[in-house]
Amino acid sequence: MTDATSAQRARALIARLDLTNLAEDCTEADVAALCVRAETAAGPVAAICIWPDFVGFARRELSARIKVATVVNFPLGGSDVEATLIETRRAIADGADEIDLVIAYDRLADDPGFVEAQVRTIRAICGHARLKAILETGKLYDEATIRSACRAALAGGADFLKTSTGKVEVNATPGSAKILLEEIAKAGGTVGFKPAGGIKTFEDADGYMRLAETICGLDYPAPERFRLGASGVLADLLAIAQGAERPGGGASY
Repeated sequence: MTDATSAQRARALIARLDLTNLAEDCTEADVAALCVRAETAAGPVAAICIWPDFVGFARRELSARIKVATVVNFPLGGSDVEATLIETRRAIADGADEIDLVIAYDRLADDPGFVEAQVRTIRAICGHARLKAILETGKLYDEATIRSACRAALAGGADFLKTSTGKVEVNATPGSAKILLEEIAKAGGTVGFKPAGGIKTFEDADGYMRLAETICGLDYPAPERFRLGASGVLADLLAIAQGAERPGGGASY
């Protein structure tokens, strides 16, 4: 790619970034700093993704053009649907625009119907908010189980398929991304896709967008259908967008 093309794609990737802080020790001050970072010199990110406790604060701090995403049933993906309903209702009442739900991935092998029902139940109370189903692909191990997770989440009405929590050893990979995108394409190509965790460089991020373009079509990865779950990648994207010297790596989530 020419420098101009790289800069253009870096700006496009920034506009598709869910700038994330899900650190265990995250504070309100950290979220305030994240809100400032979200309004970049190359344009705003798509969303910030934060713990539920900070949703109301973040919604007050951010302009309306940046979405507030939060996580529920996170990070372990348990089976307590009632507790997840309570979390989700509170987050939406506080102003969340997007809900990232960890499915009960441990139930997939024996009871994929539970996951479908879990997603459907949470989706039913989301209203205007988008529901991203986190499949935790690094814990599913084989292609057949990942495809089963995709189909259960899609059947339940998920608006996005998301690879990972960023809290396990193996997070987003090109292999798992390919499976999710193939299942999205089979289902009509309207559901969104979000790789998360392990995205450190422009090349990582652009590789996922190119994969989405290849499998689902060049017009597929618009911001309403394609997101990147990351935080440390922003500095690299900004450097390329602005033609500046690139930093040496960064945190992946």
